[in-house]
Amino acid sequence: MAVTEPAPVELPPAHEGILRRQALRESAARTYARSLPIVPVRARGMTIEGADGRRYLDCLSGAGTLALGHNHPVVLEAVRKVIDSGAPLHVLDLATPVKDAFTTELFSTLPREFADNARIQFCGPAGTDAVEAAFKLVRAATGRSELLAFTGAYHGMTAGALAASGGATDVRVTRLPFPHRYRCPFGAGGERERGADIAARWTEYLLDDPKSGVPEPAAMILEPVQGEGGVNPAPDSWMRRMREITRERSIALIADEVQTGVGRTGTFWAVEHSGIVPDVMVLSKAIGGSLPLAVIVYRSELDLWQPGAHAGTFRGNQLAMAAGAATLAYVRENRLAERAGTLGARMLAALQALSADHPSIGDVRGRGLMIGIELVDPEAGPPTVTAENGSAPPPDPALATAVQQECLRRGLIVELGGRHGAVVRLLPPLTLTDEQATAVVDRLADALRAAERSPYRRAAAGPTR
Repeated sequence: MAVTEPAPVELPPAHEGILRRQALRESAARTYARSLPIVPVRARGMTIEGADGRRYLDCLSGAGTLALGHNHPVVLEAVRKVIDSGAPLHVLDLATPVKDAFTTELFSTLPREFADNARIQFCGPAGTDAVEAAFKLVRAATGRSELLAFTGAYHGMTAGALAASGGATDVRVTRLPFPHRYRCPFGAGGERERGADIAARWTEYLLDDPKSGVPEPAAMILEPVQGEGGVNPAPDSWMRRMREITRERSIALIADEVQTGVGRTGTFWAVEHSGIVPDVMVLSKAIGGSLPLAVIVYRSELDLWQPGAHAGTFRGNQLAMAAGAATLAYVRENRLAERAGTLGARMLAALQALSADHPSIGDVRGRGLMIGIELVDPEAGPPTVTAENGSAPPPDPALATAVQQECLRRGLIVELGGRHGAVVRLLPPLTLTDEQATAVVDRLADALRAAERSPYRRAAAGPTR
């Protein structure tokens, strides 16, 4: 009797097993893995290759961390040099040649008026650690504890950072209105600057009215461009007003440049657009050249805290400092900030042109290579009165989610943001080529057309209205 061979069992691809095990083992708090079910195995520049062999254009860039894209040669060379030298990789806050070179390069990129009278504190590895350090610094220097922050802000995930970002903690933070071009909180009609002027006047009123209930604050923290909040650039005139308001009242001004720094917005540091000089700058993400690094740089007059007032075991990451110094130098020497401004303006114009054929595009905004497209439901109401548009339809997070998934199918990785998750965010590396920029816009436009026709869009949108 002949023995029948069993039919071969077709096993699922290896990457599917990895994704399945991730879902079983990792926490419910994971975020990017939910919307981007890929398994990266190789990456270079703007391109990621998944374990399934598919290639993607990466417009997430490690949430803005990869100024030069993945595995840039100057970064790899800097890391190899440290490893091959036999230098220690973990040194707490001891002085090393690598740290000295990083600090020298960083200070050379800062506004001269600021750098000439500045101190630096190396913090834990994440931007939120630097935010906490900034808060400790200004409290120690002023003897006050209250903080001023803005609606829509994002400063990290620790207690003080969450409080400044709108989370509920026991840290006392007064929330101020951030000026929005598209969805003005005051419903101001007329010229663009009117809403920003009202926001500034409201800030002055709260600080000067003895019955406002706002104690004298230690500091104000702001983002020159709100990233997670939906890519909302602050008007330059409003930034200058905030600098005047804080200086006149002896309030330290903290500029959170974690995502906007290192050329992202078209200048090396986003505060340079308005010409202001803050008292403290919070820096992370791109300054580590893709590796964990976070610092604060501040006016020397604030340097009144005691030894050990803020520490962190991993503040001496030598590989990150080497990679960061190489990244800072490459961006500076190759004028990539200016390139980001030019190419970003071209992409903004191309995306704005799409709105003529897509009423679901409510607003296209950004600065440099930090771009957001707010998607709306033009058939729903009621509208929101805005300074620039007169009225704006409600945000459409279901459409934004559909666009993100359609982008992924077309080999394009994008992020979502904004209060309702209805803003498609683009954070491509500063090494983006003209051809890649065109491909990003084309793939996004095609994904939008497909998402607008998708059958699950309306079903998903129901509960959010």
